[in-house]
Parts: sequence; structure tokens; C-alpha cells
Amino acid sequence: MNFSTFLRHLREGFRSVFRNGWMSVASVTSIIVSLLILGVFILLVYNVNQLTDKADSQVEINVFLELNVSQSLREQLQSEISKMPEVSNITFIPKNEGLKELRQNLGEGGENFLEGYAENNNPLPDALRVQVVEASTVPFVAQKIEALNNEHVEKPILKVRYGGETIETLFKVTDLIRNIGLVLVAALALMAMFLIANTIRVTILARRREISIMKLVGATNQFIRWPFFIEGALLGGIGALVTIAILFIGYQQLVHAAQSSLSLGTLITLVPLQKIWLWLGGLLLILGVLIGIWGSTVSIRRFLKV
Repeated sequence: MNFSTFLRHLREGFRSVFRNGWMSVASVTSIIVSLLILGVFILLVYNVNQLTDKADSQVEINVFLELNVSQSLREQLQSEISKMPEVSNITFIPKNEGLKELRQNLGEGGENFLEGYAENNNPLPDALRVQVVEASTVPFVAQKIEALNNEHVEKPILKVRYGGETIETLFKVTDLIRNIGLVLVAALALMAMFLIANTIRVTILARRREISIMKLVGATNQFIRWPFFIEGALLGGIGALVTIAILFIGYQQLVHAAQSSLSLGTLITLVPLQKIWLWLGGLLLILGVLIGIWGSTVSIRRFLKV
């Protein structure tokens, strides 16, 4: 194809977009609705994944020590735990520091429960805070740490706590959310493709006489296809750009609302738009153009009898 022929196809594609009027509006509207739903679910899945990854990274194992454990034994136990390949970090928490953290976690309303306790009568034991490389290994690592108690005559470990069933439930829920999100995104992408294909098919049906005449005068299938490819790409691109504008403006307002709300901001932290606009905008634009081209290809095939 030479450059002049390509310019001809480009002009015909642009003319078809405006010539078809309401049919083009219907196609663009279908793309906007489909991509908007798809974009919302992508943002939802992405933010859920970020929240679950953050929750996973905060999963810790607390190893509480007996009151009479010597410093040398505690350091030996700490060294044994740190050598485990699943462990990423281990921190010693003296009982006085543990009491301060407990007061902070309870807040003003919970300080009454700790009234009268100080350094000289602190009821809390020393502890080791263990962080793992993969959050899913927490139960396994906890069992390995508990087994270390049998290797020492003094049995320095009082209790190993990691949330037990709560942590395992968290893993199951996060995996379920990820899987459902991926399935929904894939289903919506397919739905968008079929919706656009059907809409463009109606456009081509309205022009079937024009296509038949072009075939009679000797036009090749490729010559007939190209204007429809360009028209589909333009419709998809326009729909995608409108979708990106609506989606990003709405998401930015939602991020601001979450940040300004003290109660919501402490529970949910949305990913800033600056971190996702480039890849998400590019993805929606490419997807919109491909959907438009794909819809044109599928719709015109029967009329060209390829």
C-alpha cells in the first residue's frame, strides 16, 4: 500500500465516523460504557491487591519468652530463628517497650486497664517479633519456632502467637478476591468486544449496498477493509479517551475524599492516581483501539465472504 492510498483510506475512515452520525455515537457510547466498567473493576482489583499485599507484609509472629530467660539464651534463640530461610527480620522487644506499645494501641479509653503497672511491676514478658519473607509461610514458621523449645532444657519460649485461624482466613479471602477480580476483568473485556462488534455490525449492515457496489467494480477485500479498520480504530480511540477522562477525574475525586476523611483514610488507603495513570490510560487506549478494529474485522467478514 502506497502513502496516497493510505491517506485515502484515512480520509474515508474519518468521513465514515461523521457520516454515520448516530451509529458512530452508539458505537462510541458502547465502548465508553464497556471500558468504564472494565476500568472501574481494574482499579478495584488493583487497590484490593495493594491492600492485601500491605496486610500480608504486616503479618508478624510474636514469640513471648519466659520470665527467667537469660540474655545469653535469648540471644541464642534469636540467632537460631534468624537463620531460618523463611525469616526476613527479627526484633527483640523488651517488656517495658511492649508495655508502652500496648498503651499506645489501647488508646485513651484503654489506659484504665493498665493503670498501676510500671517498669517495676510490668506483667508482660520479653518478646521476639519475627517477620517472614512470604506471609503464607507464617503458620509453618511458627511451628518451627515452637519446635525450638524442645531443643533447650530451659524451654525459653512461653508462647508463639501469629493469629492462627485469622491469618489463614485472611490468606483465603485475599486469594479469592484476586481470583474473582481477574475473572471479572476478563469477562468484561470479552463482553466489551462482543458489544462493539455487534454495534459496528449494524453500521456495516446499513452500508452493505455500498460494499456490494465496490465489489462489483473490482475493489479488493483489503481495499474495502482498510477504511472500516480505521473507522473502528477511531471509534475505539475516541471512546477510550472519553473513558480515561471520566475514570481519572472520578478516581481522583475519590482519592481526595478518602484522604480528607479521617475515619476512612485510616482504614482504606487508595493508590494515588500518579502511580497508575500512565499504564492504565495506555492499557484502556490500546484496548479501545483493538476492540474497534476487532469489531470491524468480525463484522465485515461476512460481506467480503473471506
